[in-house]
Parts: sequence; structure tokens; C-alpha cells
Amino acid sequence: MAPPIRIISSMATKQVLADLIALYQQAHPGTAIELESVGGVDAAKRVQAGEAFDIVALASNAVAQLTTDGKVVAGSQVDVVRSGVALAVRSGAPHPDIASEAAVKQAVLAARTLGYSTGPSGVQLAKLFERWGIAEQIKDRIVTAPPGVPVGSLVAQGEVELGFQQLSELMSLEGIDVLGPLPAQIQIITTFSAGLATASTQPEAVRALLAFLVSPATAQTKQRNGMEAAG
Repeated sequence: MAPPIRIISSMATKQVLADLIALYQQAHPGTAIELESVGGVDAAKRVQAGEAFDIVALASNAVAQLTTDGKVVAGSQVDVVRSGVALAVRSGAPHPDIASEAAVKQAVLAARTLGYSTGPSGVQLAKLFERWGIAEQIKDRIVTAPPGVPVGSLVAQGEVELGFQQLSELMSLEGIDVLGPLPAQIQIITTFSAGLATASTQPEAVRALLAFLVSPATAQTKQRNGMEAAG
């Protein structure tokens, strides 16, 4: 019997990948697949350190870097989903207006505490606050979620008043109200990709799974998880 296909991913794609794996296994009974989802920075470090996985599923720039570093097979990277950022408050808390860029800026300035992740969306948010000229003003109110800890959980606990994270990570959490996505003019889209790890001993099985992850049959599952197909 073939060993399980081992996948490491960031937390943002944990649920969508779990659902897609279940879908794949329905069509390919007996295929063993193990998914481990951790903070994206930690995932990349583990792959860089030589830990053996078959598939690496991270933000596209992280997979590209791992390819450059010889940890992902060149030419194997596929773009799986595009994911946008949403905002959330604790359940029952007042809902600030987030319908426009100006409204979001006002909500940020009014919030006692703000939370975002160490992932790609957090990096882009920090740049947005710089562009708005408010980074210095709000720096002491920012709570950065540790890798692997959902921003939404900090919102639910009352540690963060206004939280920013991938919609896919917020939509299934209890104890929070999702206000909606960032308005189009400041929306932060992250493309998540997957690639064949050079450490894999079953490249043919991996390539078949990668092809499935970007097939039309997966579109509805991606939408249900607050994402869209990247192709």
C-alpha cells in the first residue's frame, strides 16, 4: 500500500484543503492523504529545514521561494485559490461602517485594539496603514496573532476589537460577527498555491492530486469556503 500523501499548508487553507481532499478521496477510495496546517511562516521554515512532505500549499510567493531554494519541483506550482480579507468584531458588538475606504479608515482609528496575522494579508495591511499615514498613531493598539492562532479567536475572547483576516478563516468561528470583506479599492487578495515537494517519493500520485485541486470540479467547494478558484 502506498504511503500517505503528506501535505503541509498554512491555516488560511486548512478547511478548503480538508474539503477538497475528502472530495478527491470519494473519487479515489483508498488514497491516504495527511494534511497538517500551521502558520505559513512556520510551514515554510519546516520545508526549508528539510522535513519531508509531498505537497507544500502556501501563499504563491512562498511556494515560488521554496522552488528557487530547491525544496519544490520547478514547474509543479499550481494556483489553487484566491482569498480576500474580511473584518470581524465580537458577537453582539456594534458594527462599524466598512462600506468604503474612508469608512474602514475611520473604523480603524476608532477601534481600541486591532488584530491581524503574520501572514501575507497582515504585511499588506501594515503597508495600507502606512499609506494612510496612521501607522504611528495606531501602533500601540495592534495585536499580532501568533502563527497558527486565528485572529477571530482573539476577537471572540475580547482581546481584539476589530480583526482582519482571510474570510475563509473567520467564517466558521463562533463568538464573532463577520462584517464583510474589505471594500474593493483596498481589498487584499492572496493567491494560495501548491507544489510538488522535492522530498516526495510518489510524484505521480502527487501530480494527480495537484491537477484535481485546480480542476473545475473544485470550484463550488472553494466558494463555500469563502474563496474563489485561482485559474
